[in-house]
Amino acid sequence: MNDADDPDLRAENPAGQESENPPRMVSAQELFAGEREICIEHEGEVYRLRITRRNKLILQK
Repeated sequence: MNDADDPDLRAENPAGQESENPPRMVSAQELFAGEREICIEHEGEVYRLRITRRNKLILQK
């Protein structure tokens, strides 16, 4: 699924309207700060974001 297919994102940015403020860009190097895994708390839930052996990102609830 891409952003255009996500109904939550479509509601925030109707077709034909460009966002005035592009999403904030954070480098993985800055985000992970030398670690291979971080935890992200969102609405009371904890998600784990990790870098795999093949240098891909995996997000798990």
